[in-house]
Amino acid sequence: MTAENTVKIEDTEESWNVVASAEHFSGRVITVRTDTVEMPGGVTADRDYVVHPGAVAVLALDDEDRVLLIRQYRHPARRLLWELPAGIRDVPGEPLVECAARELAEEAAYRARTWHTLVDLRTSPGMSDERIRVFLARDVEAIPDEENTYVRHHEETDMPVVWIPLGAAVDKVLSGMIHNSPAVAGILAAYTASADGFKGLRPADAPEA
Repeated sequence: MTAENTVKIEDTEESWNVVASAEHFSGRVITVRTDTVEMPGGVTADRDYVVHPGAVAVLALDDEDRVLLIRQYRHPARRLLWELPAGIRDVPGEPLVECAARELAEEAAYRARTWHTLVDLRTSPGMSDERIRVFLARDVEAIPDEENTYVRHHEETDMPVVWIPLGAAVDKVLSGMIHNSPAVAGILAAYTASADGFKGLRPADAPEA
């Protein structure tokens, strides 16, 4: 038996002692902080990171196994990125699946009857505490115009919505044509999960680890 087979491969919660903490910036969404952390051997080291409320994303799949993608301008990347409908967790106490359903409706004007947890991400754990849960949404339908009262602003004003086959989306990820991390993870996870008809997925209300 190899060493790797004797180790339980599962992320676990742990918190090293913080002896000092300083906040450098607090904005509308994020905060930037430096913690002085006790390291093994009795030494300390400063760790800079972004405090983020977390987000959700939606991999919507229709009856033809097509994925819904939107295109949005992302200023830090200086790119128009193809993404999944997504948004921050900005309503205190709101169940994550309800947040995801709201984002699907607002950004893409679709709703879904069947929801599962697809994959959980720590997008950049060396510099941020951001968590993203990606949901799989199926049995989707367009929201009629008369029911869609959401008004888009700023980057969302011109945000096209397209449907592409799941296999083609995988090809675009592997060829470097899609870079958004929840989209990459969601597309690859959905393709893998489709092998058993999505039977192995967690329920939509599964707890976050």
